[in-house]
Order: sequence, then C-alpha cells, then structure tokens
Amino acid sequence: MVFLRGVNVGGHRTFRPSVLVRELSQFDVVNVGAAGTFVVRKPGARSRFRAELLRKLPFDTAVAICDGRDLLRIETDNPFQAEGAPEVVRFVTVLSKPGKVQAPLPCTLPNEGEWLVRLIASDHPFVFGEYRRHMRTIGYLGQIDKLFSVPGTTRNWNTMMAVVRILKGEAKKR
Repeated sequence: MVFLRGVNVGGHRTFRPSVLVRELSQFDVVNVGAAGTFVVRKPGARSRFRAELLRKLPFDTAVAICDGRDLLRIETDNPFQAEGAPEVVRFVTVLSKPGKVQAPLPCTLPNEGEWLVRLIASDHPFVFGEYRRHMRTIGYLGQIDKLFSVPGTTRNWNTMMAVVRILKGEAKKR
C-alpha cells in the first residue's frame, strides 16, 4: 500500500495517477481515487519500489508505505465506536515512518472549546481520529505531524475500507 501526501489538492503537486500506474506496470499497481492511494500487487523489495516511485513522480512528496495485511488488521480492530454524527468524519493518518506521540491519546484540537479534530488511537503506522467539517479543520489536521514528529497523510475511513475491499478481492483471486 502506498499513500502520497498532499497531491492533486488545490492545484498543487498535480499528476495523473493513471499515467503513474502505467509507468510502474512492472509492480502491478492499482490506483484508488485521485489523492495518491495505490495498491501495489508485486512490490518486490520495498526500497527498490520506493526509489522507482520517487523517480517517476514529477515532484517531491512524503510517501507512506505499509503492508496490505496492516490494513486488513485495522478493519478487524476498528477503533471507531458505532456510527458517529453526520457532521463528523472518521479518518486514518498513515505515518511515513515510526513516530513518537507527543501527547496522550485521546486528545482534541484545539485543546480548549469545541474540538475540530479528535485523535482517538494510534497503532503504527496508523493514527485514528475524527474531524468536524469546518474551515479551520485542515490546520488542525496538519498538527498531527507535530504531535508524532513525522510526516503523515490522511485518508477518510471510507477510502481505507475501499482499499480493504480491493485487498480482499485480491486474496480471493489467489
């Protein structure tokens, strides 16, 4: 699994995922959406794949790579309680390397007043949380990097479950 940080958002660091998938065809890559989420069916050595991926990208960005079995595990260990309120979005931040949490979890951002981002759990390389749809939310999501001292990239829980369905489909084919 590969997660690119901050691509195809607001006209910055734009690229065509379908072109990247073709250029990485020897790794049998499947694109999931436009935000830089990929299932890699034949990654080989992680360092070799990472180097080739970075060489093909037209810009620098943080890359988080994890095993598909880690994503299958988070579906089973679902850290979220029952369905939340409609204005609350569940998310997973994938850290680009091991991080050390600088605050006890759960925690909320901002620290005082009504929360916009709530971090509920961490299980490397994943940080689980919820956010409210608000103009200031993106700034608080950016603070996750500071809390863990490493770059991460955030995906909606629904996107992660779509990836899990792809992984389960692949497992059935085998």
